[in-house]
Amino acid sequence: QLQLVESGGGLVQPGGSLRLSCAASGFTFRNFVMSWYRQAPGKERELVATITSAGGGAIHADSVKGRFTISRDNTKNTVTLQMNSLKPEDTAVYYCNARNYEIYWGQGTQVTVSS
Repeated sequence: QLQLVESGGGLVQPGGSLRLSCAASGFTFRNFVMSWYRQAPGKERELVATITSAGGGAIHADSVKGRFTISRDNTKNTVTLQMNSLKPEDTAVYYCNARNYEIYWGQGTQVTVSS
């Protein structure tokens, strides 16, 4: 059964850190480009970061560059998003995405940055 299961979201104060994880199963993880997206209330879903199938290259949205880092472990079928120096505007539901010949989505995990 194909699954993308996110974890690690929660409530954090501005300036704090969170680490999101996405556990994949049911497909050949190492063949898929993996991404994190987010969607804030009333806004469209936006790309946060993407990493290539082998993990050799990654891009990050300008809004998170220098604060967030995407990584993956193809031996464990996981992709993570390390989020540092969080800001209130980072508040959103964060989604894991797998893309190759098909596109898969996780159910999302809520991140709230507030004092």
